Amino acid sequence: MGDAVRVVQQSAAPRSPVVRRPGRPRPAGRPARWRQARLTRRMVQLYAGLLLYGVSMALLVRSSLGVMPWDVLHQGLAGQLGWSLGAVTVLVGTLVLLAWVPLRQRPGLGTVSNVLVIGLAVDGALALLPAVEALPGRVALAVAGIALNAVATAAYIGVHLGPGPRDGLMTGLVRRTGRSVRLVRTCIEIAVVALGWALGGTLGVVTVAYALAIGPLVHLLLPLLSVRVPGRGDRGSLTGRSVPGAR
Repeated sequence: MGDAVRVVQQSAAPRSPVVRRPGRPRPAGRPARWRQARLTRRMVQLYAGLLLYGVSMALLVRSSLGVMPWDVLHQGLAGQLGWSLGAVTVLVGTLVLLAWVPLRQRPGLGTVSNVLVIGLAVDGALALLPAVEALPGRVALAVAGIALNAVATAAYIGVHLGPGPRDGLMTGLVRRTGRSVRLVRTCIEIAVVALGWALGGTLGVVTVAYALAIGPLVHLLLPLLSVRVPGRGDRGSLTGRSVPGAR
């Protein structure tokens, strides 16, 4: 009986409060600094990607073994108009961007920057890169151009600041027609290649190699270069929609 009383008394006795060590106070401005750091990275990565894209175009041009599908059209128009490749790239990008209006596509900062920066970058790179005559050197330029283009594409798409005008045209037509990304993209690229070749653009083995390789390469690189943005889901969300070779 006495033992039972003692147990009841012990259980009824007030327990001493648990003293917890206070944690380190979080700086009030940390979330804002994180957002600013993320935005800074997105801007740097965007313009680095666009500059590298222009350089990759120049590498393929200097290889003389073929260029990207859209650049077949750009080359053909440049030869007909007497303009630089960069100037024609800006012109075509602007016209394609105007086609977004009936498709109700919304451009972003990356979209407008794409139109301007790539054209300037390709002209600057072509002015610095010499012509290469030896076949091994030309093959090396082509391989480097395709690989660099994949990195550049994943870099500027991964910042989520808007697709390139040509890629936005593709996704807009997919939404309007209900057709698959593969079908719409294939039809667009066949049309621009055929028109560009008829105008005198370079169609070669690298054009085919680029079309086959760029999708898998960007699919591999995009998760590594995608910047997480609140409200946009996981890093690999873009890979299922479209992995563009078109800008």
